[in-house]
Amino acid sequence: MRPELQDIVDDVSRLLSAPTTLEDRDFHLVAFGSQAAVIDRVRQESILQRRCSPEAQAWFEQFGIATSEQPVRTPADDALGVLPRVCLPARWHGVTYGYLWLLDEHRLLEDTLLVAAMHRAARAGAVMAQQARAREDLQDTVQDLLATDTTTVEAAADRIAELGALGRHVELSAVVLRLAGPRPRTVPMNLWRLPRSVVAAPADDHTTLLVPGESTAAVRIAEQAWRLHADRLTDEERAGLVAGVGAPVADLAAVRASWRQASLAVRAAHAVSAVRPVAVWSELGVYRLLGCEPRQRLAEAVLDAPVRRLLRAEPELVRTASSYLDNAGHVQRTAAALGIHRQTLYYRLQKIERLTGFDLADGQHRLRLHLGLTMAPVLPDGVKADGVKADGVRS
Repeated sequence: MRPELQDIVDDVSRLLSAPTTLEDRDFHLVAFGSQAAVIDRVRQESILQRRCSPEAQAWFEQFGIATSEQPVRTPADDALGVLPRVCLPARWHGVTYGYLWLLDEHRLLEDTLLVAAMHRAARAGAVMAQQARAREDLQDTVQDLLATDTTTVEAAADRIAELGALGRHVELSAVVLRLAGPRPRTVPMNLWRLPRSVVAAPADDHTTLLVPGESTAAVRIAEQAWRLHADRLTDEERAGLVAGVGAPVADLAAVRASWRQASLAVRAAHAVSAVRPVAVWSELGVYRLLGCEPRQRLAEAVLDAPVRRLLRAEPELVRTASSYLDNAGHVQRTAAALGIHRQTLYYRLQKIERLTGFDLADGQHRLRLHLGLTMAPVLPDGVKADGVKADGVRS
């Protein structure tokens, strides 16, 4: 947040002797002054959660605050926990960029003073407009940074460094957030709540974050950003929200590699519930293969005839093979995990070898079978077995 915005909030609060807040046009809290002993529930939630609820947002917008050029008085609403207040739209060149809010429970604020305060709201609108233009410029430059043309990428990296957003030669990782659904879309996120060192670039169906520092920092930011998105979603929508984290790179101009990994991690997370909601590329293991396209070709390569024969067999054989391979061929651990005697395990392993033609003492055969059983649930035409759930998690 630029300090001018806090100064404007404090100035308005002193001028009108009323507790004041500033929110952006998506109702994310930007700045607030000292508050009175009694504030309403909406004001309290705005300060504590840094945003207004969707219900309260809809309530306020019905009074035309988004297009008004004058102060707007809004009434109380007991159901929402709203006290009467005044809205001063923060506009610049005919566009509303935010709102200054003043509680006025007893209607003590005089109209003449409110009109006089509108020029301060205009100052806030000008600052927020400038910030919006800077963000848009930065977002466009980030898209250039992710291009395949070397000249474009180098110019974009230099431009971002000139803007002071990120250093040219710093370790950083890319994070990608995406909301699945019939019509993928971005979700309003309170960017004010992310560290200033993080560069955010929303696109039509995803949001890219560039995070300086070690990979652990990128994972923390991904988790925080996921929560900021999730707060604006229904429970059903939230299930489709995932984040992917790429490996760190040492140069801003090389971040496309990390971004590509983060994008592939998102694809894997949509297919495999075990790695949701934040999928880290370095921890995906064989699920990295889900980034290969077309998916049908991967299925043909991984699900060969021996694997398919086992998947169509008795569910207990699938469970036995999966557990045996997950336990690195350790008979005692496998028998304990399955709750069976070791002799029963040996008997089942012999049946698996006869059915597949694989020698389970052969490392290459074990690798083929393990890979096939792991990937089958999330590949097209993968044979569904009772021992492996469709989301890639063994029962």
